[in-house]
Amino acid sequence: MTNAMLEVKEIESFYDKSQALFGMSFSVRQGEFCTLIGRNGMGKTTTVKSIMGLLNPARGQVLFEGKPLHKLPPYQVARFGLGLVPEGRQIFTNLTVRENLTATARDAGGSDSKWTLERIFQLFPSLERRAKNLGSNLSGGEQQMLAIGRALMTNPRLLILDEATEGLAPLVRKEIWDCLAELKRMGQTVIVIDKNIASLLRLADNHHIVEKGKVVWSGSSASLKAQPELLERYVGV
Repeated sequence: MTNAMLEVKEIESFYDKSQALFGMSFSVRQGEFCTLIGRNGMGKTTTVKSIMGLLNPARGQVLFEGKPLHKLPPYQVARFGLGLVPEGRQIFTNLTVRENLTATARDAGGSDSKWTLERIFQLFPSLERRAKNLGSNLSGGEQQMLAIGRALMTNPRLLILDEATEGLAPLVRKEIWDCLAELKRMGQTVIVIDKNIASLLRLADNHHIVEKGKVVWSGSSASLKAQPELLERYVGV
């Protein structure tokens, strides 16, 4: 894919001597909402870790606007404008909601569309009501909202969400999907991992099916809907 914002090229990643990625390759254009989908243990989270510098690929390349990321530590990757909502949320439980958000705030270089504390509270009003509460006192849904808000406060050019709605109540899941729909409307570039295929099909521009550490199919929502056997084979739905 030409003019890609993110290019993952034939990366191979290991945990000690155990190989997890076997030539993982895909691209993401600016403003695109895309997914990594597949069964558990197929390499989706490992791919995210390899992009974000949390795991260094043994081979291959991760390029952001043509610049290599694959040998950089996570803090330098973040400086390029990549934001992560990790699996398990990983908020600072001993800080308040407000402190969690302001701790990660990053200047967007004067952009009119930059994320501020006020804009996060507009997106998630429940966080404003709980602004003085410690992260440990939040519900699972509120913690996920906080994790998304914290990532947005870095003013990312690319936002990655790993298991965006896992374990959340239906009403909270709807609020998260509404948030993601708003981010798409705003033109935010997004990669999402989630098991809610129906919601992903409604929102995403492109999907990448991951099987045994590599992408085995890529295409649009319309193409994926037209081939239900792919979901049956690789996702089990």
